[in-house]
Amino acid sequence: MTRPSLNDLASFAAIANHRSFRKAAEIMGVSRSALSHAMIGLEKTLGVRLLNRTTRSVSLTEAGARLLAHLGPVLQDLDTALDSLSDARGTPSGTLRINANKSGAAILLRDVIPPFLAHHPEVEIDLVSEGRLVDIVEQGFNAGVRLTEAVPQDMVAVRFGGDVRFIAVASPDYLERHDPPTAPDDLHAHRCIRQRLPSGKRYRWEFSRHGAEVIVDVPGTLTLDDNDLLVDAAARGLGIAYVPEGFARTLLDSGLLVTVLEDWCPPSPGLALYYPRNRHVPSTLRAFIDTLKAINRN
Repeated sequence: MTRPSLNDLASFAAIANHRSFRKAAEIMGVSRSALSHAMIGLEKTLGVRLLNRTTRSVSLTEAGARLLAHLGPVLQDLDTALDSLSDARGTPSGTLRINANKSGAAILLRDVIPPFLAHHPEVEIDLVSEGRLVDIVEQGFNAGVRLTEAVPQDMVAVRFGGDVRFIAVASPDYLERHDPPTAPDDLHAHRCIRQRLPSGKRYRWEFSRHGAEVIVDVPGTLTLDDNDLLVDAAARGLGIAYVPEGFARTLLDSGLLVTVLEDWCPPSPGLALYYPRNRHVPSTLRAFIDTLKAINRN
């Protein structure tokens, strides 16, 4: 039997892991049609169907599942071997893929990526910003960035950017028309601007004081899915919003917003870059972590 090319096998693994030709094509840097032709050729070479395809979904056949189970460790070992060459050269090179939420991506782009690329010009950073928490291993990322409390327990977390504080804010005009809340339960008598999470669920506001924690499923007639929009809506007098302090800081300083329930909003651990605990750490990621830690120390 003719041996398939390594590139075709890697393409199959990408499709199988993502269950998507589109996502796999983006990762491999080729068109979907080229990827489709490659899979037809691979199945012809192996003499067995690997993928079940419909217009809406991709799934593995039994043979495809067996191949993927054996292929995953082989490709990982190959990545490790190739990465060792970077160690031998003493110069990290290749692509570093990071999945981050919006605020994390902004901080990396502002503080970390410029000095990193200046010192490591042979590294290409692929930074994907999205709200939903993804499986970074399954999606082909080297690392992720989320709030520390959201990092999966089987990951190594490297904190950066300091603590974060969620605060409840409203416009002075709104508070002239409504008595300010003095405890979280008072929010049930207010118009609150609710937030839709990337998972589709509405976020329940979390408060704490002197060790007591209160979670409130607030009422409201407006639900948004972006912190900037929440801040803007609050500034327009549409209700009380609950957002990370950094998003509201400019409007707080200008007096267009004020805080409520101030003593119920303590700081909590902020962002963390995280990566798999039991997998080889590529030299590109090690170098990025070193840059991140150096900036944190300054």
